[in-house]
Amino acid sequence: MRIATYNVEWFAGLFDQEDRLYNDAGWSARHNVTRAQQTRALGTVFRALDADAVMIIEAPDQSGKQGTVAALEGFAAHFGLRTSAAIMGFANHTQQEIALLYDPAKITATHTPGGPVTDANGARGAPRFDGILRIDLDIDAREDLVVFSKPPLELSIETASGFSFQMIGAHLKSKAPHGAKNEADALRIGIANRRKQLAQAIWLRGRIDEHLERGSPLMVMGDLNDGPGLDAFEDFFGRSSVEIVLGHRGAFALTDPHATRALGQRIGAMPTTSRFWIAPEKRYLQALLDYIMVSPQFTDNNARWRIWHPLDDPECWADADLRDALVTASDHFPVTIEFDG
Repeated sequence: MRIATYNVEWFAGLFDQEDRLYNDAGWSARHNVTRAQQTRALGTVFRALDADAVMIIEAPDQSGKQGTVAALEGFAAHFGLRTSAAIMGFANHTQQEIALLYDPAKITATHTPGGPVTDANGARGAPRFDGILRIDLDIDAREDLVVFSKPPLELSIETASGFSFQMIGAHLKSKAPHGAKNEADALRIGIANRRKQLAQAIWLRGRIDEHLERGSPLMVMGDLNDGPGLDAFEDFFGRSSVEIVLGHRGAFALTDPHATRALGQRIGAMPTTSRFWIAPEKRYLQALLDYIMVSPQFTDNNARWRIWHPLDDPECWADADLRDALVTASDHFPVTIEFDG
């Protein structure tokens, strides 16, 4: 069984108002890349992945005029992919949905959101992901109200061989201080965003604990927009979202070897899953942002991870078409896990 997580930069921009691929010479949302070029590159990547399921972060928009499932299934049909079925959970207002594209002959996927439904007052603990969390973010004895801008996708999965497990796809809020007018403003916004992101990680971890306490095999995957040593706020707050979601060592800890490796060092090479152009510095920044974290049932079933990085993975580098497609398709690269099941 092979499962992937893939953040596709502005996938929504490749579809018209009737969920059909533009596939033309118009510009995509990626710099200096046409919609046809990005579409073709994505087809090459998805074919090469040949995954039984792909958790797509920044999936096409779900709104009054567009449909995420229709767009993804149309994309799969266009390229003849065996991952011909799509499922999503709670829609959001960012045009960047979370959805699973999967092979219906290999797995069955059902949206099974957990946690209590909340009203405008919210709830403590781990309410349903489309609700409101009550949590004190700044230790002022007053609870704040936190929402997910992109509610995680919670699924029950059963493979054709009968292995059942829970899957959560997540895209935590970025910490970038958008809208800052000066350095002091950037610091204020950055700290507020970090607090909110950590609250989302705590919320997600609460749901993880509920699954693990029941003994359910669990896979948590997606873009956490965070990683060891990524910014100065990590030292200010003491730990990253990645560490919160992974959990402490022991029975309820999740495993991701790339995260473990990065957390264990501060100097030297570490895995990366994304590549961004930093215009003021005229260089690329590479970061570890995408993860597949699993419970022990997967490691017991011979789990193997791979980052499909065009410059770091020898097989990706050796295949010129795939290497170029990975660079053209998105600013993130897919991560896969294979296991016996």
